Amino acid sequence: MAELRYTKASDEKLHSKQLLGKTVVTKTGKRFGEVGNISFETRTGELIQVTLKNPTEYAESINLEKDTTGLLVLPYSAVVAIGDFVVVAEEDIV
Repeated sequence: MAELRYTKASDEKLHSKQLLGKTVVTKTGKRFGEVGNISFETRTGELIQVTLKNPTEYAESINLEKDTTGLLVLPYSAVVAIGDFVVVAEEDIV
């Protein structure tokens, strides 16, 4: 299991498995879906993007980028906090 170092919201170490299935919301509370997968650079461990599973109609309506299989993805740079939810800055996505 890949170990992640996350410092935006806290200085705790997280494991990638802990992110899977978490609900993704914007800072204003709009729901995007759930974390289905995470892509990262294997050499450095840098997180690149979050793939959404069970995307909401709202997420589908804002023309998010799609991966090669057609799933919606969010750039990891848009993530501002991780706790009970994965919180993203909508202005960094659209």
